[in-house]
Amino acid sequence: MIRTPLYAVHKSLKAKFTEFGGWEMPLQYSSIVKEHLAVRKSAGLFDLSHMGEIDVKGKGANELVQKLTTNDVNRLSDGQVQYTLLCNESGGIVDDIVIYRHTDNEYTLVVNAANIEKDFTWIKKHNSLGADVIDDSENTTLIALQGPKSMDILNPFVSDLDVSDISFFRFVVGEVAGIPAAISRTGYTGEIGFELYVDANRSEDLWNTLYPAMIAAEGLPVGLGARDTLRLEAGLRLYGMDMDDDTTPFEAGLGRFVKLDTDDFIGKDALLTQKETGNLKKKLVGFQMLDRAVARCGYTVYQKGNPIGEVTSGAPSPSLKCNIGFASILPAAGKNIEIDIRGKLHPAKIVKVPFI
Repeated sequence: MIRTPLYAVHKSLKAKFTEFGGWEMPLQYSSIVKEHLAVRKSAGLFDLSHMGEIDVKGKGANELVQKLTTNDVNRLSDGQVQYTLLCNESGGIVDDIVIYRHTDNEYTLVVNAANIEKDFTWIKKHNSLGADVIDDSENTTLIALQGPKSMDILNPFVSDLDVSDISFFRFVVGEVAGIPAAISRTGYTGEIGFELYVDANRSEDLWNTLYPAMIAAEGLPVGLGARDTLRLEAGLRLYGMDMDDDTTPFEAGLGRFVKLDTDDFIGKDALLTQKETGNLKKKLVGFQMLDRAVARCGYTVYQKGNPIGEVTSGAPSPSLKCNIGFASILPAAGKNIEIDIRGKLHPAKIVKVPFI
């Protein structure tokens, strides 16, 4: 398994590790619930070095990124961030990614850890425009500081601006405690927060700078366990579970990130047809369990005794003190469902997301 540049730091903090996308990552340091609630109430520090960063620059960069993605890149200005999707010709989701626009001919695409090689190959395959495509993942560390106290923690270390002036889904290139960094007002928790991109060689310096200030603010280091429950409460999808190559954006509930009035992009014809006909094979919904049972990925969902789909994500919600999840089910299904958990059907209801 691949280890992040902060592996030794996590070992010193007595983290429990897990495999994720080929990486050995911290699952938790204290407990998932404590880490989750720390982010909701104060702050949490995350090592997200497993995420991939692919630079697209030079002649044809803008056109290539527009060709590859479902959202409208031309709406971006310098320093703006955009959530979007890579789709295949059938409209299935190759990956969900975040685009950073530096200039009209320089972009950074942040991709999911398990999809770095897949996405890099996909982008190069469709690069008929002569843009430079560079996988910079090994040289880049992503550290996230999330939670209501994140601004107060970060601000003293940034001398040339007030981080509260960075709008949501915007970024600036500057320094954090003298360390060159891209400071991005983004996150995967549903909280105020920042994602900091630095050279991998400076990752320990940045972590060790922020860590004491975060602890002083009653925050905690956070592993992938709490990252998953935080994103689930916030109604955020996870690639490989809630969506995949055989799921379209409309079936994943991500249709608002498909701009069919833009220039042609890969999968546009299939998605246009699906939107016009309303012919969905499935739909992703949020659910809440009506008893104390926890529904996990892969569990079968029933309605009136008939199987109608399966759970894609499920976990206890530390904030809501109930059990929640996503399920991919037949489009015509009603609100009340049951989920087979170890051979017994447990009641649940479909609810709106985000959960909080």
